[in-house]
Amino acid sequence: MSTMSDQTVVRKSIGRTVKAYVALTKPRVLELLLVSTVPVMFLAQGGLPNMWLVLATVVGGSLSAGSAAAFNMYLDRDIDAHMHRTEKRPLVTGEVTPRGALIFSWTLAVTSTVWLLLTTNWLAATLSAVAIFFYVVIYTMILKRRTEQNIIWGGIAGCFPVLIGWSAVTGSLDWPAFILFLLVFLWTPPHYWPLSMKYKGDYEDVDVPMLGVTRNASQVGLQVILYAWATVACSLLLVPIANMGLVYTVSALVFGGWFIYESHRLYNRAVHGTEARPMRVFHASITYLTLIFVAVALDPLLPF
Repeated sequence: MSTMSDQTVVRKSIGRTVKAYVALTKPRVLELLLVSTVPVMFLAQGGLPNMWLVLATVVGGSLSAGSAAAFNMYLDRDIDAHMHRTEKRPLVTGEVTPRGALIFSWTLAVTSTVWLLLTTNWLAATLSAVAIFFYVVIYTMILKRRTEQNIIWGGIAGCFPVLIGWSAVTGSLDWPAFILFLLVFLWTPPHYWPLSMKYKGDYEDVDVPMLGVTRNASQVGLQVILYAWATVACSLLLVPIANMGLVYTVSALVFGGWFIYESHRLYNRAVHGTEARPMRVFHASITYLTLIFVAVALDPLLPF
């Protein structure tokens, strides 16, 4: 009985440890990054890409994004302990040691780069490594705690999956990839700034100058509107540049109109002093980006 009980405890302990290390990779963010990788491969191919290549790119991209997220948690563990939103992260609770997290981060970084080099091409592997560097060094170490513009330029790291997906298929980069890169770049602020409004108190407590902390709700709402309009305008540039068809064009207009509506709604509520409900825009932005990239994938497969 004692042996079986000990084995159960060991299994639970191993399970908790694995779960903790998986949490270091920020799986929910990972899902969003992959949404912008696979559809681009369909567009780059002009149809159905090689499924092995898609799988290899997804695996490499997941390891790369997971590495960046783990480095981020390692570097931000001091402020994560004082924020309600992040107080249950593995490095805060002690389920993962700082040394363990750092080794895990480097392992994922090296593995992802080597994997993409062996299964895709040197350009995709290089872009992956640059994305990790940008998120860890430029955003987390340099910008995040120094400027309210942090998420604008730091968000560039989240744009790289588009280029990685395209280059994995073509071995090069072209205008459609850069347009989609710009689309994600412009989308990131109106996606993240509502979150900074929701957790304004958290960021104030740790002196991180997110826009939701340094500006009032109406000013943040106005910035969200401007970037939402710019995002939708950019999405429409893809129509002539990549010869997109009816599915993508209608999707960009309809879903873009909805995204803009939600942005204006946030601003209007802030101006009139009612509850802004920023998370409504946050969740809408995720749905918008997902639907736009689904349209990117479907469009090359259809004859209209």
